[in-house]
This record gives sequence, structure tokens and C-alpha cells, in this order.
Amino acid sequence: MAQNSIPSYTIMSDENNLQENAAESANVIAQRRAKVDAMRAEGKNLYGHRVDGLVSSADVKKAHPTPPPEGETMPADVPTYRLAGRLMAKRVMGKSLFANLMDGAGRIQLYLQRPEIGDENYAAFKALDIGDIITVDGTPFFTRTGELSIHVKSYELLSKSLLPLPEKFHGLQDMEQRYRQRYLDMIVNESSRNVLAMRSKIVSECRKFLENRGFMEVETPILQTLAGGAAARPFKTHFNALDIPMYMRIAPELYLKRLIVGGFERVFEIGRDFRNEGMDHKHNPEFTVLELYQAYSDCQGMMEIMESPITTVAQNTIGSLIIKREDKPDNNLERPWRRATFHELLVEKMGADWWDLSVEVQRQKAKDLGLEIEDDMDSFHVSHEIYDRLIEDTLIQPTFVTRLPAYLVPLAKRCPDNPELVDVYELEIDGREMCPGYTELNDPIDQRSRFNAQLIGRADQEGEVERIDEDFITALEYGMPPTGGLGLGIDRLVMLLTGTESIRDVILFPTMKPKN
Repeated sequence: MAQNSIPSYTIMSDENNLQENAAESANVIAQRRAKVDAMRAEGKNLYGHRVDGLVSSADVKKAHPTPPPEGETMPADVPTYRLAGRLMAKRVMGKSLFANLMDGAGRIQLYLQRPEIGDENYAAFKALDIGDIITVDGTPFFTRTGELSIHVKSYELLSKSLLPLPEKFHGLQDMEQRYRQRYLDMIVNESSRNVLAMRSKIVSECRKFLENRGFMEVETPILQTLAGGAAARPFKTHFNALDIPMYMRIAPELYLKRLIVGGFERVFEIGRDFRNEGMDHKHNPEFTVLELYQAYSDCQGMMEIMESPITTVAQNTIGSLIIKREDKPDNNLERPWRRATFHELLVEKMGADWWDLSVEVQRQKAKDLGLEIEDDMDSFHVSHEIYDRLIEDTLIQPTFVTRLPAYLVPLAKRCPDNPELVDVYELEIDGREMCPGYTELNDPIDQRSRFNAQLIGRADQEGEVERIDEDFITALEYGMPPTGGLGLGIDRLVMLLTGTESIRDVILFPTMKPKN
């Protein structure tokens, strides 16, 4: 086929080419249903069958990356390809027709000629609706503008779309509808589809990195008799067979440490945690974490481990360690990352004498900054409120915040030079906590004491007194080696690498309040 024998019309592959009005009016829907009734009366199958021999639009583009030199034609033996996908746009030009086909790999332009496929087939294609799913067989060619297209020789309807897609000029803009109808969001918003596909690639790269480092992937219980491993309100249910309360896990930590006790020296889990708390642009009640534990390591080892996977995953997914931002400074993931103690950050914000001030003066200084400070708050609680409200959001570049107050982290080992602090870090990037890491507490006596101080006598939201995980204490009494551990928020990592601001944009089906 001669390259210059085809008109130069090109359909742009963006959301502005959706051919239906956004308003799913009763009239439009009625017209589509009437069309379905007429087609069925003619004996046509509107919901087709399996299709073999498919190739993706990306495969075709990879096989034909550039047009032939000017004046030359496509090779005579150019193959015929079979593709399938959703019809996203079409434009009739007399005896010819251009259309856009969207499959899982992207979009590609279709071209049909009435003399080639026949009047009946041409008329039937013209009658297809935007959103219909079809399969086509055809040969590749380049238009005069250099766009790779498929010259359709035959086609078949595989699934009839009864509802119109959002209107062509603005796509699906309503954020609530995008989250509630994620399938619709993915159809019309290519950016959403790309972010969610990137999530899968990021998780795969994390898993690959750890397996190459000798870590073993494991699975621990999601339904638990005790909600342990973190301080959070759990989701509670009831197990009828045993007539006992059960909890959706808030963290896998205590079970993963049992595996370290049992002799597995490098373990990790990628899975869902559940916390019965609030929702905002950073939090969803169910979320994905990567937790890992390594025997004979510590907090410093966990910092070294954490720098490597994030930089490796970034390089292998987005191809850069610089994350561009429109309204904020770029994130630079190049190593080494900053390390700063909790005390140092408070001094930077509040002055060199902060830790020498009386708690009464500290409270007043915090109030002067607009913070709500209770009169019984001690120095560490006042300082932590300042950190949470005024410091964390400013840590845009990767920063390991170390040596936190011991009361914040009951499962971490104390710093040998100051028992009021624990040997931990919180990794902050873009003003968000990405990953805490610990030198894990392996002293069962100290662990019990700190559990007692944290939990005993404190009732949950339903009045049930929280309990210590005695089996975990027993496991520690058998002996756990010195261990380092960390927990990386997968959702926040995807937000970072894709430049998205809401956790709902990176979760396939975020939690939503029912409409009714």
C-alpha cells in the first residue's frame, strides 16, 4: 500500500475525542437500547466470544516504529494484525472512516474503506457506538502525517455498550464519581490508568529487589485474635465457629518477628493493613504496606536498605531520581539522604535553647505558634506536637528523622546513651512519613514492661480492655536475635513516584461513603 494513498486526517489520542455527551440522558440511553433491540431482531450476536491471536497496540507500534522513507511504501509482506479493544472515537469521511481503538496498552488509529469491506459492513461500523468493544483484522500503514494506523479488512462486535461515556470535551472530572466508578475513570482518563498501572510495576520492582537481596516473602494472618503491632483502632468482627471476637490486622509486625525467632533471617510481606480511623488525602482505612525484618541488623542497617530499594525502584519505573513537581520543589532521591535527630529538628525550629527550657515555657511557646497544647503535656509531647504540625510538612527532600521519644515506639530498642529515646527512624519525603525503621526490641522483660505502660487498663472504643499478646512475649523469651525492621507505605511510595497528591488516586478502589 502506498504511504501517500491515504488521507492525512488524524484523530488525536486524548480525552477531547470522546464522541458522546456526558449527560447519560434517558433519551440517549433509550436510543441505544432501541438499537440493541433492532440488532437482536436481526439475529446479531452483541456479546461475542473468545478471540485468539491478539496483539496489542503497543506490539504493533514496536514492530513499526517509523514510517518508510519518503517515496517508499510499506513492504509487500507487511503482516495482518488482530487487535481488540474499546471504540473511543470515529469520524466518517464519505466512503472512508477513521476511528480510535483503545486496548490495555494504549490507543491506535483505525481506517476503513467502504468499497473494501462492503456497504453492509461499512454501515454497521458507522452505527457502532463509542464505548463498544470490537476486534479488527488489518494491516499497518502510516498516514501522511506519520501516524501509524490499521487498515481494517474485517471487524466484529464483541460487547455492546448501553451507557454513553462522559462528554467529549471534559472527560470525567467529578472526583467522587472517578473514585466510585473506577472502571469509568480508567476508560476515559488515560492518566489515571497510567498511575494505577505504575502501581503494579512499583510493587513488582520492590518484590524483585528484596528477593535479589535474599529476603523470603511470607504471608501472615489478616484476621487476628489480638490487634497488635501498632497503636491504632482496629476493625472488629466476630468468629461464629469459636464464638470469639476477631480483628482485622493493624500491622503484621508481631507475626513477622515470630518468624525471626523461628529461624527465618530475612522475611518480608506486602499486604493490606486495616485501621478504623479517619480518611483524608493521606489515609485510607485499608492500605498496603511492605514490612521486612532482618536478623543481626539494626536501625542503621534499615536506613541503608531503605535508600537502595526506593532509588532502584524509581530508576526502574520512572527512569529518574528527580521527581518533577509543578507547585513544589522537585524531589531529589539521589543518595546519600539526610539524617537528622528529632532533637536537632526541634532546635532548628524552636531555637538552640529549646531542650533547656522548662516545660511551662515550652507549652507557652507552642501555644504562641497557634498549637492546641494541654496543660498537662510533658516536654516530649509538646515537642512531638510541634514536629507533627510544623516540621514534618517541611521535610520535602528525603530525611531520616532519628532518635525518637521512647513512648512513641513501644516495639523498638532504647538508645544505649539515653533510655528516653529509641533507636528508630522515620523516613520523610515530600512532607509525608514514608517508612519507619527500628532496631527491634528483643528483651522480653523490657517489652512486657512497655506493653504494660502502653496498654494495660486502657479500654478501646467499645469499652473492651486491651490485652498483651502473651504468645509474642513467649516467643521473645525463647530468644530473638538482634534485628532490624521497617515498614514502607506502598500507597505513599506510589504517590511519590507518580506525583499524585491523594491516596485515593493510587488505590484501585478506595473506601467511599455509600451514596444512600
